[in-house]
This record gives sequence, structure tokens and C-alpha cells, in this order.
Amino acid sequence: MRYLPLTGADRQAMLAKIGVRHVDDLFKDVPSAVLNPEIDLPRHKSEMEVERYLGRLAGKNTNAGSVPFFVGAGAYKHHVPATVDHLIQRGEFLTAYTPYQPEIAQGTLQYIFEFQTQVAQLTGMDVANASMYDGSTAAAEAVLMARRVTRKKKAILAGSLHAHYKAVIETTTQYTEDVIVSLAPNPMDAEAQLQAAIDAIDDETSCVVFQNPGVFGHIMDLTPLAEAAHAKKALLIVVFTEVMSLGAVKSPGEMGADIVVGEGQSIGNGLNFGGPYLGLFATNDKLVRQMPGRLCGQTVDADGKRGFVLTLSTREQHIRREKATSNICTNSGLCALAFTIHMTLLGEKGLRGVAMANHKAAVDLENALASVPGVEVLNKAFFNEISVKLPVAAATVVDKLADEGILAGVPASRLYPGAGLDNILIMAATETVTEDDIKALVAALGEVL
Repeated sequence: MRYLPLTGADRQAMLAKIGVRHVDDLFKDVPSAVLNPEIDLPRHKSEMEVERYLGRLAGKNTNAGSVPFFVGAGAYKHHVPATVDHLIQRGEFLTAYTPYQPEIAQGTLQYIFEFQTQVAQLTGMDVANASMYDGSTAAAEAVLMARRVTRKKKAILAGSLHAHYKAVIETTTQYTEDVIVSLAPNPMDAEAQLQAAIDAIDDETSCVVFQNPGVFGHIMDLTPLAEAAHAKKALLIVVFTEVMSLGAVKSPGEMGADIVVGEGQSIGNGLNFGGPYLGLFATNDKLVRQMPGRLCGQTVDADGKRGFVLTLSTREQHIRREKATSNICTNSGLCALAFTIHMTLLGEKGLRGVAMANHKAAVDLENALASVPGVEVLNKAFFNEISVKLPVAAATVVDKLADEGILAGVPASRLYPGAGLDNILIMAATETVTEDDIKALVAALGEVL
């Protein structure tokens, strides 16, 4: 259906009211060089020609499941049961829109409620929202929330935080009152990284943002950090990029976190070239009214039957406007549903089993790498991701191994250019990594080095 409600006469009347003669006059402040750039795209083609052309482009990619795959650093390859994709493609889920009218959206609201329950239990927190865009935007919203709660402006970003999350936080707070203090990444010494975050806290600090497991794979007990933050009336925001880790490690809530945010992609969602993913956001009861995004609650109707509604709706389109707690207008509903289905299929026992299979794969990888001359593993404690120091630039090694059909990981220099981390390689091993994959990696790495 075409949607062109305005006639030529309507447009001319609008332009006359504004006081310009042509629509191009509205764009006069845009430099001509970028206003209508030449785009290198082929001209009109038939449907079959387009399919062939796009097929050739897609053929240039290496499928993550077709080669030994050790890439992580924020997005992880896990097995997603076929049931997940089958169920989310049901019409009532696939085409459902925002559940503004609870009386006709009980199914959508119920799975949102179940999702929130699962996230709260995973993170060890009291309450979770109905998801956000992704882990990085959830982290940025947490920083904004911390300023509202504490009425202080300084946010400390620990060196363990993923560079992309730092960038999103810095962009989001560019025109707010927040003052962002970013600490240097330190893959060589996890304890020093934790101590640096503790030492940076002062009376002006609104929050400390610490990733655990960190971007370099280190796992820390954050209880001392929580105590230091609370002593200065600051909040501890714990970030994770690998939600599967919560099936094996102590939850952030148990370590004293006030807000927990992260990426939920690993459960129910494939890599998908980087998206769409879903952001997880949880907090405690005391702070729930400052939590951004949607929140689904359970209630009873006039007949005493269980029902579900959106509650504490303080987003900008829900009356509050400038007093809103968030400008995020939607949740990643279908991705959240995929998460919930996968979690339901696993259950607590299944999740712990998959998590331990991930850890075992990482331990096997670490042990195998120890046999390669010149390779130094930097982690004392880890889940399914480790960092190694190589005798040469990691980016060069990754390129050479890719030519051999092995995707070996993410060079730290790609995330932190100019930080002196050229020889550091971040490697992940999930339950999808086999013994043969590790053998192929070790053999090829030995040759390259």
C-alpha cells in the first residue's frame, strides 16, 4: 500500500506557510558535497539478477559454523535449538506490536513477564525490565539512571569494560551533565584493574561501571568494589557481554551490584552479523522507579483472574515527557522471546550444564595453547574467554589464520587502537568448539608463529 497523503497543492501550501519556495531550500545548510552523493550501486536489474548479485556478495563471508571459530569479545556463537526459531515465527509472535492494550495482548505481556523473571533470577536482582536495544545502550541508560538516583555526575568506567560499551556511554552522555572517567584497559593484571576502579571512587562519583567477566576474560569477585562504592554513596553497575556466564559464576546481585546490565544474545539468538540483539537490565526494588524501559506486572482482573499489564510507565510517550526515565521507546521483543524460549527449554539444570561445557572448552583451549612456544595465557580465572600474549602483532596472526580457514579471535588492537595492546589476542571457546577445532588452531598457530 502506498502512503502519500499530501497532494502537490498541499505541499505548496505548507512551503508557503513556512516561507520557502522549494523543498530544497529546507536543506540549504547541508554541504552540497554530501547532500546527494554518488552511490556506487548497479542500475535496475531483474529479481533473478539481484538474487545472484547478492548471493555472490554473501559468498564472500565465512560462515561461523563452517570453520574452527574462536571469536568472542561481545558476541558469541552458541547452539540455538531449532524449537526457538520455529516458535518465534508463529504469526501471533512475529507480527505482534507493542502491548499498549493489555486486554488484547495478554500472550505478549505474559512472555515479557516470564522474561523479566528469568533475567532477575540470572542476575540475582529483584526486578528486570522488558529488555532494551542491546547491552551497550543498556549500560548507557544505567549511567543516566545512576545520576538521577545519586544526584552526582561522575561515572567511572573500569578498564574491564568493552570499548564499544565505553563509546556508547560517552556518546549518550555527550550532552548531559555526566562526567565520564575512563580507566585504562589492563589485560596483564586483573587485580590491578579492580584496584584502580576502587581507587578512582570519590565523593562526586555517581557510579562505577565494571564488566565481569571483563573484556579480556578475567573473572573477579566484585564485593570489595561494591563496598567501596557504597561507602561513597555511589552505585555499582555490573556489565556482562556473555550472559551464559551467569549459569556458572556468582551473580552480580550476590556481589552487591545495584544495577546489572548486559547483552542477552548468547541465549536464543544467533550472531546475525552483529544484530539485532537484546539488552538486559535489572536492579533492586529500591531503585525500580528510576529504571528505564518497559516493565510488565502481574495483577488480577475484576473477576479475580490473573492478568498482565505494563506498569510504572515513565517513558517519554507515557505522559512524563521531560521527566521520563528513558528515551528508549521499545524493547527487542522478538529477541527477548527467543531468549525466554531457549531459557525455558534449558531450565536451571540445563543452563548450568551448557555453562560448564563452555568453561571446559575454554580450559581445553588454554591447556592446548600452553604447548605453543611464545604464547602466554593472561587469565588466572575465566569463563569461556581468555586473552593471550603473542610474540608478534595479533592482527597479523588473525589474518594469516583466516587464510587457513580458522577464525582465531579478536585482536585487542581492534578494540583499543594505540593502547599498546598490539600483541594481545582475545579468544573465546563455547560449547560449539570441538577437540578437532582446537587441534587445528594449535597446529596452524604454531606454523604461523
